[in-house]
Amino acid sequence: MSPVHSIAAPDLSIRHHHVSPTPETLFPECPDDLSPQQVAGSLVPLAGQHGSNADRATPDCPPAPVATDRPPNHSSSPVRNSAADPSNRAHARLVGIARLAAASPPAETTRRSAERPEYFVLPVKSILNRCDSERVPFEWTINPFRGCEFACKYCYARYTHEYMELDGGEFEKKIYVKKDAGPLLAWDVAHKYSYQSEASGGTQAEHIAIGTATDPYQPAEREYRVTRACLEELAKREGLSISIITKSDQIVRDIDVLQRIADRSDLAIDITITTLRTRLARMLEPRAPRPDLRLTALKQLTEAGLAVGVSASPLIPGITDREGDLEAVAAAGKEAGAQWFFSGVLFLMPSSAKQFFPFLRAKFPRLVEQYEKWFAKSGYAPEPYRRKTAERVARIRQMYGLRARPWVEKKHTMPCRQMSLEWDGAVVAKDTERTASLTGE
Repeated sequence: MSPVHSIAAPDLSIRHHHVSPTPETLFPECPDDLSPQQVAGSLVPLAGQHGSNADRATPDCPPAPVATDRPPNHSSSPVRNSAADPSNRAHARLVGIARLAAASPPAETTRRSAERPEYFVLPVKSILNRCDSERVPFEWTINPFRGCEFACKYCYARYTHEYMELDGGEFEKKIYVKKDAGPLLAWDVAHKYSYQSEASGGTQAEHIAIGTATDPYQPAEREYRVTRACLEELAKREGLSISIITKSDQIVRDIDVLQRIADRSDLAIDITITTLRTRLARMLEPRAPRPDLRLTALKQLTEAGLAVGVSASPLIPGITDREGDLEAVAAAGKEAGAQWFFSGVLFLMPSSAKQFFPFLRAKFPRLVEQYEKWFAKSGYAPEPYRRKTAERVARIRQMYGLRARPWVEKKHTMPCRQMSLEWDGAVVAKDTERTASLTGE
């Protein structure tokens, strides 16, 4: 067993709360005749599933469903011949990120476990990726890896492997390590980032969300330290707006650099805890650290003076939504020092549903019929259920004195633009003086 699952969690007990048994009616009565357009149109923002409802089709922001009968013909592109690929893609000509992935060399690893994934070195041109959407609270994303070893059954980010012409089931089996992340990020921030975001009317810096489509502290980070390299670059800057979301207690390794970032920029850290039930967590998130380890990490981060909150996303209907379960997560988070709490209902893109439904049939067969009814027409649960969940989360926050999520309160400003303007003014003044002396004015 990996040490990430077996290390004891010191000095933090989980308070056990009374949890009512799962009711016979697992789901509230909701109309099932809503069209996908109606459901999506009334969508409550899914906090914590960053990028899952973005408008722009990029590898870090899930695409809107688009049907096409005319795949491009790139006769000179390389061909992927992998048994893991769907049969209709096995001989497809590859372009873009798919072409890079197909040519990516294996990454050296000291891990010898038969259960470890394959690692590849992915040459990329950029680390800071734009996410143009009014429906998510950030402008930029950083994902140090493609794929995630935690293998969460519900993971919406499986679609990102489809950009590489890989099946979503390969998401936890083929991990792509982004090459030269530090130098690339330094260039990206210097040339692409703005300290005056349009969304804030130019009063705040653009927000960078780390971990929107992969966990930045999955086991690969121990060897490749891509996340650490990115944080080291961000720590050199001032006035940034940054958030990190993870299920891993490995984040405490980087407390030193996180403190440096927080001293100069706005930094918020989210620890995802979907349930306190260890056996259920192992079923849903097979290779992620135990919930108690995440709570211990949350406590350590808080004690280090960092702003930390709990994400209980996704809330999985009939599985993690029992009366008392969500409340227990919030209570444990509060006890460990969490400042905020949020949760959003399960979102099932087709690539996710393909993996989730076999799991559901094997472990929760009594839920299959209702899930098929709910998610047949849309990736979203019916609006009444999502509305009731939002109301429940609001009550929980009030009960435990936890904030809702805006990121962290903005307290840093970026002097660089003002400095630049002052320097320009000085240059103009000098030129004026020089001109006056030459002309005698």
